Order: sequence, then structure tokens, then C-alpha cells
Amino acid sequence: MNDLTSKFGVVALVGRPNAGKSTLINRILGQKVSIVSAKPQTTRNRIVGILNHERGQIAFLDTPGIHKPLHKLNVRMMDHVRSSLSEADVIALIVDATEPFGRGDQFVIDLLRQEKEQNPDAKRVVILNKIDLLKKHKLLPLMEQYNGFGIFDELVPISAAKGEGIEKLTELFFSSVGRGEARFPKEDYTTQPERFLASELVREKVLQHTSEELPYTTAVNVERFEEDAESGMITIYATIYVERASQKGIIVGKQGSMIKRIGTEARKELESILGTKVFLDLHVAVHEDWREDERFLGELEWPLQ
Repeated sequence: MNDLTSKFGVVALVGRPNAGKSTLINRILGQKVSIVSAKPQTTRNRIVGILNHERGQIAFLDTPGIHKPLHKLNVRMMDHVRSSLSEADVIALIVDATEPFGRGDQFVIDLLRQEKEQNPDAKRVVILNKIDLLKKHKLLPLMEQYNGFGIFDELVPISAAKGEGIEKLTELFFSSVGRGEARFPKEDYTTQPERFLASELVREKVLQHTSEELPYTTAVNVERFEEDAESGMITIYATIYVERASQKGIIVGKQGSMIKRIGTEARKELESILGTKVFLDLHVAVHEDWREDERFLGELEWPLQ
């Protein structure tokens, strides 16, 4: 690849909770960098995924779902969204095409209009996701609606789950960014440390196996992450935090069955991703106001670069 013709750019993936941002970034990269759940507000931090391609390199920013913040945790999440919008070369709004347009969608459009003043040069793309689940006669009116807002340069229908339209979308991203040298090592596909990935995978399993109430009230903190120099085995000690003692009982499960299931599934996936044996030790603790505890929230996040 000739450095004189290679490209580099930053693409911010934004949208409402559960629109499919994390599924899309994992599909584009062919690697799992962002946890996926059917429950809203799964992504809390900004995840950086790196696509190395014959045309150059693109850094994707997978951001928390856009919503009105109710807690200090949510305020931090929206701060990640705004910082990503301000530094992106391409702002890609991902829309769940199967959901009717509502107040939450209008909130997103209004936010993108406001942010356009902060980053007027960024190209804006709207991605209509989940078209595999949409009846064809409903797609055209939706396309016309989003084109009618007058803030998007391109519109692309896709199915992140099925892989439809991904090649065209990737081509559009590269044609929308300028020439530049790669900013990240060519062998990397994310900037997030393995310690952060471990906490996110444990949280993903909690989301998959617990009741509707728990996703908003659980957090995972990795206290120790150690790799044995000789065997290569990784030892991880992590705590799952909840807000009430009754929630602790749900995660622990009858005779420890639930936390064992969560731990086993997270360990197996970590071993697959990290390519080595993993010892994962999980505990559950109650922290009543963790979503309002600035110091605790700071400990959960990893430094953004």
C-alpha cells in the first residue's frame, strides 16, 4: 500500500439505544470489540474499533445510545457521544428501521443539528439497519423521511446481523475520508485494553441471563488482571456491582448457579479471544448509589485515547 494514496479517517457510529451499533462495528471488523445485548444502554463507554484495509485505516467510535440522561452515569455516556461527534470525519447515524419514528428519534435528529455547528465539515450518513426484518414497501417512505431532514449526505440500507450492504457501506466510508497515514498499529483492531474487555464480557453475560430490571443497575470492575509469564495463563478477579441486596441474589442464583453460568460463559469467550487459558473469579457486591458516584464511575472507565 502506497502511503501517498492510503487513507485515514474517524467514523463515529451514533444512534438510539439498541439500533445495532455494536453489531455493526463487530461485523465490519470481523472481530468482537463491542458487547452486544438486546437490552438498551449496553454500551456505556466509547469503544474504538480499527479497520485495516487495502485502502487505508478507519477508526470507528462505537458510542453509547443517545438518550436523555437521568443519572451521572448517563451524563458521562452522553459526554462520550458529543466528544465523538466533534472529532469525527464521518458521522454515521444508525437507525432501527423496524421501529416507528418517535420522540427519541426526533431527539437524535435535533442533537445532530446542534452538533453540526461544532463539526460542520464532517460527512453525515444515515444507516437504516435491520432491513432484513422490514417489509419492502415500508423502506422507501423511511428513506424519504430521513432525506427530508436535510442534514445527511448519504443514506444506506443494511442488515448488520446478516451482513447485507456492509461492503457498500465500507466503500462509502473510505470514499468519505481523506488521505493520511495510519495512526494505529496495523495488527490492532481495538484500543481497549484486555482488562476492559474482560469486564465488558462479564457484563454481557449478566445482561443475557438476568431480568429486565438489572441491566441499568449492574456494573463490573476488574480488580486484578495478571498474566503468568511461564504458562501464559491469565488470572482475573472481578466484582459485579448491584444496587440492592435482592439483585445480588438474582445474580448469585440458587446455590450459586447463575454466577457460575455467567463466569463459565465469560471465561470460555475470553479464552477464545485471548488465545490462552483464563482463570476467572467473580464476586457480587452491593453499592446502592454507584450510578451517582463520580469516583466509582471513573474507576469503571478506561482512559480514552
